[in-house]
Order: sequence, then structure tokens, then C-alpha cells
Amino acid sequence: MTIYADLYRYRELFANLFRRDLRMKYKGSALGLAWSLANPALLMGVYLFVFSVLWGGGDIPHYPLYLLAGLALWIFFSTSLQTAARSMLDNAELIKKIRFPRQLVPLSLVATQLVTFAVMLGVLIVADAVVIPETRGTVWISIPVALLVVCFTAGFALVVASLNVLFRDVEHLLTAALLPWFFLTPILWRTEQLPDSITRHGALVDALLWVNPVSPVVRALREPLWAGNAPTPGDLAYTAVAAVAALALGAFVFSRVDDRIAVEL
Repeated sequence: MTIYADLYRYRELFANLFRRDLRMKYKGSALGLAWSLANPALLMGVYLFVFSVLWGGGDIPHYPLYLLAGLALWIFFSTSLQTAARSMLDNAELIKKIRFPRQLVPLSLVATQLVTFAVMLGVLIVADAVVIPETRGTVWISIPVALLVVCFTAGFALVVASLNVLFRDVEHLLTAALLPWFFLTPILWRTEQLPDSITRHGALVDALLWVNPVSPVVRALREPLWAGNAPTPGDLAYTAVAAVAALALGAFVFSRVDDRIAVEL
């Protein structure tokens, strides 16, 4: 895992890349960091109207907070992957001119998105503790779970960033996959709401809940925030294993591509 150890060894360079990306993200913006909440708030409003008013998702208690817990994770995950996919291409001139650990480029963008995720998680912790008294003893569990989410996302981001250098279709495939992936993840819905036509097919339900690697991660983060429970052992173990596996996969793919990055760019 020396690929990730470089984050510490080159921490000053990583901090400079992070500050540069953060400034670029909010350059010319009057609201600045407030946009971290504006985008998920707008999305939540739209989904609340469609799925609570029109579709009836309001049967879920405290549906806005249920929805926001899932959206916080999904926005961080999907935006990190999308920005990381193009990170090497967008920084081609820097990469070709200077020899440095190239994995810092996509990982700095994940760190930039982490600012938004941290703000949203902080708002959720406070809101849930106030609105849902049962969560006051469990909301803090979401913090170590969120750290696993960051590792899970960073590993995937490094994979797509590396592969997109060799195969430029990766970023387009990722964009196409994220929308159906979102709707197949229990962010807007609960397993208990699935119709009988779905639940009678056990293999299909298992695929939705376990083959989709984001589903157990969403449930593990949401349980302490919304339900007032610790994550189930299955979801927590899945999240921990998925985080380690994603980091290992990211390191493996990057190590195979690293020597070719400057040439391919």
C-alpha cells in the first residue's frame, strides 16, 4: 500500500493540489462552501416532491432525513468518481512536466469532494439528533463508518482514473452507469417497500442488496443516523471489507498503469 503512503510522504504537495482544486471548485462563486449544501438540498426537494408527494415514499418516517442520509453518501461517491475519471487528462501538462506520485491527482479531487461530504454529514448529525431523539446515542457511529466510505470511494476513484488514461470510454461508461446505479441503490426506497413481484425472487433481492456494493454501505451509514441503531454486523463487515478491497484494487490497477500514464497522455 505504498501508493497510499505517498499521501503522507508528499503531504505538502498533496495539500497544494487539494487547495488548488478547492479554489477552482468555488472560483468566482459568491456562496462558496454554501454550495456544498445547496446542491443536495435542491436534489432532496425534487426527490421529496416526486417520491413523497407523487409516489408515496412519505410512508417512511422522517423521509427527508432518510433521503438526505443516502444522498450525502451518493453525491460524494458519484461526484468523486466522475471528477477522478478525468483528473489525469485534465492535469496532463503537469504530469508530463514533473515527476511526482500521480495518484495524488485523483485522490486530491476525492479530498475536495470530502469537504462537501463532511459538511453534509455534520448537518445530518445535528438534524437527526434534534428531530429523531432515538438517534442521539448512535449518530456518532456514523463518523467511523463515514471514514470507511471515504476509503471505499478513494479506491474506486483511483481505479477509474487509472483506466481512463488507457481507455477514454471509461468516463462515458461511468456517466451512463451512475444513473441506473443510483436508482438500484436503496436511497429513495426501502427493502420493505419492494413489491411482491420483486420480493418473491430472492436472487433479485439479494442482487439489489449485496451484489450492488453501495447498498450495504448506504445502510451502514444510515442506520445510526436515521434509525437509531448500530449498523448490522453484516452491513458493517461488508463495508469494511469493501473499503479494503477497493483500496487494494485501486493500488493494483494504478501500479499496472503508472509507468504508462505520461506516455498515454
